[in-house]
Amino acid sequence: MRGKICTACSECRQSLPIIRSVTKLIVVSNPKKSFVLRIDTEVYKALEKWAADEFRSVNGQIEWILSQKLKEAKRIKDNEKPKGKP
Repeated sequence: MRGKICTACSECRQSLPIIRSVTKLIVVSNPKKSFVLRIDTEVYKALEKWAADEFRSVNGQIEWILSQKLKEAKRIKDNEKPKGKP
């Protein structure tokens, strides 16, 4: 493929269009919204321990808890239910 050589490394010989397409793929594949969360220190410590017990990050644990509660409240669809059943 013709194009400019990657300026980061002249040995890789990758063209810039390939690098740009990979960058676009990464941006498109991350639809999560980020925001700041202020939380009590004791609550954070409890979340941190719970997350470690289940081999998750604190962020992953918070996402999981919120997802479970939203499903229980029927605010989002439960993707784990078999399709076609109420």
